[in-house]
Amino acid sequence: MRIIAGKYRSRRIETRSSNETRPTLDKVREAVFSSLGGTFQGGEFLDLYAGSGANGLEGLSRGMDHAVFVDLSKDAVDVINQNIQALGCQDSTEVYHMKDTRALTLLKDKGKKFKIIYLDPPYAKQHNTEILSLIDINEMMTANGVVVIESDKKNHFQENYNHLKFIFDKEYGISRITYYRYEV
Repeated sequence: MRIIAGKYRSRRIETRSSNETRPTLDKVREAVFSSLGGTFQGGEFLDLYAGSGANGLEGLSRGMDHAVFVDLSKDAVDVINQNIQALGCQDSTEVYHMKDTRALTLLKDKGKKFKIIYLDPPYAKQHNTEILSLIDINEMMTANGVVVIESDKKNHFQENYNHLKFIFDKEYGISRITYYRYEV
């Protein structure tokens, strides 16, 4: 796997060797980041269920100031830390080895506000409705921030969650990418 664009463009990153991991394909990641505008002028990126950290690292490469990575798997956290070391971006990252809801509570208590939140949980273990509600209730987004959900293409998330407004979704092979904007 590689970083697609930005300051780390073409740099290879490691992935987990596990049946539980389903890395976001390069072409899907490229489409997602193009939909988000291609590049960023700063901001915070939350890569929840980070796996290899590819999405958060892509965000950093394209101009985000800071990325937070969360994964429940110790193997995933080890790979994320390895990739951060290889790219030399330790000063602009945080990595948490914990459950999604616990991480959201911790980040809320730290006063974190994110410009982009990327949700890519294992398809069989998704509880995106609960996570979207927590993000909204805890006011974890900057104005006009975007939540991106990668899910099985059979899953549809088209309702609004108070301040999180459905924008659009698109299918890529077995995956559906859904976008929400945080409107205050």
